[in-house]
Amino acid sequence: MSELPDFHSAIVYLINADAARATLPFQRAHRAEQHATAFWFNELVEETADGAVVRQYLVTAGEPTRVETAEVTLRPELCSPAMSAEKVAMTGFAEGWTHLGDLGVAVMPNDALYAYAARKGWSWTTDEITDGVAATEEDIARLDGTPVPAYLLGHHVDTENGAREQALVVGEIVRTDEDGVRWVGTLPQGCVGAPVFIGAGLGGNSFKLVCVGVALPGDGHHPIATFDRIRTALHALAPAPAPDPRPVELPKRRWWQRRR
Repeated sequence: MSELPDFHSAIVYLINADAARATLPFQRAHRAEQHATAFWFNELVEETADGAVVRQYLVTAGEPTRVETAEVTLRPELCSPAMSAEKVAMTGFAEGWTHLGDLGVAVMPNDALYAYAARKGWSWTTDEITDGVAATEEDIARLDGTPVPAYLLGHHVDTENGAREQALVVGEIVRTDEDGVRWVGTLPQGCVGAPVFIGAGLGGNSFKLVCVGVALPGDGHHPIATFDRIRTALHALAPAPAPDPRPVELPKRRWWQRRR
């Protein structure tokens, strides 16, 4: 990142500091397909005298969730104490997601993942994309058709061994009246469903970190489902939780080795 201007380096630093533990890679179990990235999001329900009330979801692109059994890769930094299993198989995976209308986005309440961790005697140690970072309608309106630097935090697929390392992909997004917001160019395999960030200038040397939305599958430029629309769809959801998918530990695979 040394070739990037200081402004961009500061954005990269913030993303790594605040959201590095917010992402989770998954794919269809037992097959090298439907690779995607999900991430934790805290929806603000209300502010009270005692603090904020939030609902927490996993968020991702809708299409990759349409599998009966998914394989989720665990990273040691997401678990306390660290899990011995490197992967978890989740049966009934498709039924655990709620699809947000025609946005191309699916969400899963975190109950099942928390329950699984409790049964195994550990807890999640994650970061979350917060409502304050998620883009508002005003943030999206400021995208005026000129490409702006953008940063996607996802898990690409290693072509040699299938490992799902986290990567910060640097590129550009653009908004047009015809196509909405899109990532300029293609994305590495496994990065659909990941959060896309920009640094919105506030004048002078100041900026705020904004999570624009969710990268969706696409040919050529990838569409991005923006958080102003996602937030509206979440507010309309009934409070009843989605069906509970059942996580099961998968045995370690000797061919897979985490790169340090």
